[in-house]
Amino acid sequence: MSPTAQEVFEKEPISDVKNISEVKKYIAEGIGTFVLVFASVGTAVIAGAKVGNLGVALAFGLTLLFLVYAIGPISGCHVNPAVTFGHLLLGRISAVTAGIYWIAQVIGGLVAGVVLFAVAKSLPSYDRATNGLGANGWGDHSPSAIHGPLGSVLQSGYGFGAMVVVEVLLTALLVFVVLASTDQISDVFMAGISIGLTLAVIHLMSIPIDNTSVNPARSLGVAFFQDGAPKQLWAFIVFPLVGGALGALAYRALFGRYDRLDD
Repeated sequence: MSPTAQEVFEKEPISDVKNISEVKKYIAEGIGTFVLVFASVGTAVIAGAKVGNLGVALAFGLTLLFLVYAIGPISGCHVNPAVTFGHLLLGRISAVTAGIYWIAQVIGGLVAGVVLFAVAKSLPSYDRATNGLGANGWGDHSPSAIHGPLGSVLQSGYGFGAMVVVEVLLTALLVFVVLASTDQISDVFMAGISIGLTLAVIHLMSIPIDNTSVNPARSLGVAFFQDGAPKQLWAFIVFPLVGGALGALAYRALFGRYDRLDD
């Protein structure tokens, strides 16, 4: 059986992680998801005009990178329902643990959205309807849509099909890299770097298409603060999960094992 990142970290004498309770794992997932959404989406909302898409992509990648090392020894640092789904399909975690991870991740994302909105609206020039909160979308809600001076859409951005392709394939890539980087034949202590850089590259490619989800908790956390985003939210839950399953299958095909739990 191939050890997970959490199991490998547990071999290290630097902390007594073997005795970490399940509750602490769930709390770590909630906090980690909060940090990912607040810091990364926050960069897009508050500093996006200054740092550009490259800066936003780096914010996502670097945030996930340090989270892998910060909470990886506790919970495995999923901070993404699609990643948890991949682990579940391979038997790395139980269905009960996956379910509670999902709840913790969603709560973390939603709290991050509330706090981020509170920060953003404290700027007098911020307008929720105009500026939004970094939500995901396609068509009229794509970042590439062209708007007129009064806010009307003059030309739609990337369509539904483009969104489906990037969300499925890029989530599959992320989940595959997470699973492969924490496999026993990999240098697991470099996992944070490979996983973080993968997320950064994913954002560089897909921010103009749909603002990049690849993480249902990230989409849920901010969708309700942006006009039109809730109607499209379902897609940013469904297709990242499909991509997570595809990434797990790719890992299974190349590494040749499921790593099923004994219980």
